[in-house]
Amino acid sequence: DPEHRADSERLAVRLCAAIGGSTNALLHLPAMAGEMGIELTPDDFDRISRETPHIASIKPSGPYTLADLDRAGGVPALTKRLLPLLSAGERNLVGQTLAEATARVEIRDEDVIRPLENPVHAHGSYAVLKGNLAPEGAAVKLSGVAPEMMEHSGPARVFDSEEEADEAIYSGLINPGDVVVLRYEGPKGGPGMREMLGATAALMGMGLGNSTALITDGRFSGATRGPCVGHIAPEAAAGGPLAYVQDGDIIEIDIPARRLELKVDDEEMSRRRRSTVIPQKKVGGALKRYVRLVGSVARGARLEED
Repeated sequence: DPEHRADSERLAVRLCAAIGGSTNALLHLPAMAGEMGIELTPDDFDRISRETPHIASIKPSGPYTLADLDRAGGVPALTKRLLPLLSAGERNLVGQTLAEATARVEIRDEDVIRPLENPVHAHGSYAVLKGNLAPEGAAVKLSGVAPEMMEHSGPARVFDSEEEADEAIYSGLINPGDVVVLRYEGPKGGPGMREMLGATAALMGMGLGNSTALITDGRFSGATRGPCVGHIAPEAAAGGPLAYVQDGDIIEIDIPARRLELKVDDEEMSRRRRSTVIPQKKVGGALKRYVRLVGSVARGARLEED
């Protein structure tokens, strides 16, 4: 039934939050939930992460591997550790309650799966930022952000593709303190919302990972490090505010306050909307239909009714 499935989706979010999981969960889990008629929103991820401590520090953000997690008891042990935060009477696919399914499970390594009262971080993996630059939300992997970059304000350096950004970074054109804006890489703009792995790796490789932010309507891999804000919605190709950012604009990122703000007044933004032509990539066949039908990443980038 829908209520049971909704509980299962929330359990999946909590498990991801507890292991410092990838922001890709904000894309895939809402997409699967939506296909079953369940609404799972970015706000759900933020709320659940606030409630869930980060208790398993897994690579690339932590020292332990998935093999270490498996030896410590794996997902059953992680579930047992999180049981006080779960509905113990929720039933799994074979009809057992979570309490029954974890009754004999042993947590074999308390350094890998830490007690709830001794977490790696008090907050789980995800933070969802909102503001005039991301009215529907944007995603951050908290476990990959250095403490000194939880709040950052700097000038925008705007690029309309990952390749343009990569070239500028490797050419030494990005300065500490800049906010790299990487747009037209969302579901419609890509099309397909590929991972911005090259740009994030370039920033780290050039020694800018803890001084320069990156914001994008694209997505990241689980290896993302640094203050990288993705999944900005609405995306630039759909006319979202990201399409109207210009070089030199001041962008403010405040992760504790969950804010992503463009310091440009409403009158100037209205002028830019009237004068800006949003580029459309030439695609055909299935991709052309996909661009027309795909919805916001805030709802899992699912295909919507024609």
